[in-house]
Amino acid sequence: MTSTPGTPPGGRSRPGRRAATAAVAALLLAGVPVGAAVGADAGTPRTATGPQGQKLTVSATAGLAPAGQKVRVRGEDYGLTTGVYVALCKDNGDHRVPSPCLGGADMSGGSKTSQWIVPPGDPYEGGLAQAFGPGGTFDVEIEIAEKGDGLDCAEVACSVVTRADHRAAGDRRQDVRIPVAFAGREPGGEGVDVPAGTVSYKAAADFTTAGKPLDLLLHPDSKKLYVGADNLPDTADADERGLHVLNPEDGTSESWISQAPGSTGALRPSAAARIAGPLPGDGVVYHYPLRGVGSAESGDKAASGVWLAGSTITDIAPGTTPDTALVAQGATLSEIERATGTATRTLTLPGGTRFAADPERGALWYTDFAAGKLHRVDLASFTVGGSFDLPGGPGMAGFTATDPATGAVWVGVDRSVLVFDAAGTLVKTLVGKDLARDAAFDTASGRAYVVWQDGGDLSDPANDNNGTLTVYGSEDFAAAAQDLPLPGNHSQAGAASLAVEPGGATVFVTSPAEGKITKLVRQVSPLVSRAPADLTAKEGEEVALTAEAEGAPEPAVRWQVSTDGSQTWKDVEDATEPTLTFTARTAQDGYRYRAEFRNDAGTTRTAAVTLTVTAATGGGGDTSNGSGSTGGDGSTGGDSGTRASGGSGDSGSTGTARGSSGTVGGSGSTVGGGLTGGTGTASTSGGGGLAATGAPMTSVTLAAAALVGAGALVHRRARRRTEGAL
Repeated sequence: MTSTPGTPPGGRSRPGRRAATAAVAALLLAGVPVGAAVGADAGTPRTATGPQGQKLTVSATAGLAPAGQKVRVRGEDYGLTTGVYVALCKDNGDHRVPSPCLGGADMSGGSKTSQWIVPPGDPYEGGLAQAFGPGGTFDVEIEIAEKGDGLDCAEVACSVVTRADHRAAGDRRQDVRIPVAFAGREPGGEGVDVPAGTVSYKAAADFTTAGKPLDLLLHPDSKKLYVGADNLPDTADADERGLHVLNPEDGTSESWISQAPGSTGALRPSAAARIAGPLPGDGVVYHYPLRGVGSAESGDKAASGVWLAGSTITDIAPGTTPDTALVAQGATLSEIERATGTATRTLTLPGGTRFAADPERGALWYTDFAAGKLHRVDLASFTVGGSFDLPGGPGMAGFTATDPATGAVWVGVDRSVLVFDAAGTLVKTLVGKDLARDAAFDTASGRAYVVWQDGGDLSDPANDNNGTLTVYGSEDFAAAAQDLPLPGNHSQAGAASLAVEPGGATVFVTSPAEGKITKLVRQVSPLVSRAPADLTAKEGEEVALTAEAEGAPEPAVRWQVSTDGSQTWKDVEDATEPTLTFTARTAQDGYRYRAEFRNDAGTTRTAAVTLTVTAATGGGGDTSNGSGSTGGDGSTGGDSGTRASGGSGDSGSTGTARGSSGTVGGSGSTVGGGLTGGTGTASTSGGGGLAATGAPMTSVTLAAAALVGAGALVHRRARRRTEGAL
């Protein structure tokens, strides 16, 4: 797999064939790392049983040194017909090839990160591989590290594995997997439908009690949902303009402020175009068309406000003092007294319409979408401190928003979000399939939320009438939740906006075209926080296996048992508690157990553990009928004390790609999976076709060599989409 050419038995030199074998093996171990970190019990060796009775033992499996350490790997009963690789690999679950593996495409033979074991007399025995011992045994040492060669065990589930070599690459009967964890990682479990700990959002309700919603604010003190609204075209008989106050739990209307002072000071029905910010305790400051700046709180009959001179207000934000507001009237920026409308400071910029203030750092960012420019205004001196280009030049105006935690400014232009740091340096470009319309930040979780709207013109192939909600880490910009489609949310009737509850458990998104606000709730697929361990008990002894998981909503658990080395599984009857307790019987020796956790967000299984039952030494209890066992599984019972098993961890991670369960012989476990009855894949040798692909050996060899030579065996690291245990 990772060695240089050598001389096969009989003295016939085959350098080309051996180099080809190494390249092909390395190529077949390539893949994209995705998944969740998995842990195991520290301080003791761990053994797993394969689908054909193979025994694999690893000397250390938890608390491993991230920088690297040696582990001893021993195997028994592997037979003498199929070669196997021994390596640290990404664990893709049952009936899925473990890949990629540490070691990459080593052509020098100097790597100690993997071993190739072949039947005695195999042509590759010697320089490239070592032969099985009597009875299909081997005893090797490999060096493993948390990261390397496209594998990152901080991001994915990793196991020390055996798997069939390249001549029978599709043969899953040789897969035996023992999960390992490096220092600081917890048992995350094997995600069945999505990776363990996957964060997602789902629509919980639609609020249609606030007309055509234009802007949102979730008040930090009163917790009320303030909605700036206009009339819906299809409800022209009802005037819904104004500031609506909703109960965020169910969307019921608590108040509606429909009137505000116009140009003469007289009250008139007015839409609430943009909410500037909250007032202490309750209420908001907002802009109403065309030049009104008002304030109101729940229960008010009408807003108080002032009418400014000059041109139409294009944006608004809280001022530098509680009694002032920052107002944009095209390219003119002013700070006004809210009570009188008097401008205390005014600045005319080269151009622009929208801005975002960062009072923590004394900055204001003014965006000129038409000219492709971003201006930084110093709030203390009220002068322009710098101007920066928006890559791509002029574009469709989206939004300008500042992250209060980092000072970064996020600018939505067309189908991209440009992120500048507090100094004005472009640090990230996020590209979406829809139009970037609004952003909100949750400092409690360090997440940034972006709502994207479809263009709405279905004659354009780029449009499908559906928008998107995306969530990112506000510092590393990695996806922090699955993208959520927003059906029907398009920009033909106005821009969408959003509000985020502190902590991110609830998000509100407007759809002006549909006249609704969608309430979204966060879900987290089960993440194992405590996993069982292999257990040895005497006949008649009561044993207990414990597993726990976190998730949202709270996951339910059920225990499963395999009597045939993880080839098939069935539920243990009535075993739906975190601890499974039963009386050990000799008939259960070698049985494997796992806990499966489910909630609305997904399904996660613990690594399977093995029960070893030894003969009683006297007085061990009734052994006549296997009580406490139903069809070979475990159930409650016992009479001689309890042998317990259950580990724990302290930090989890998750991946970005969708996992899957086995499809042959029932679902399998994280450890020791395999296909029932094999795969029907025949081994080949020499220059024949590869078992997995049917491609000629020479062609695949050349392809592998080309990839290695070009440096193409590089794997992108998939970032975590999680918020951990939330």
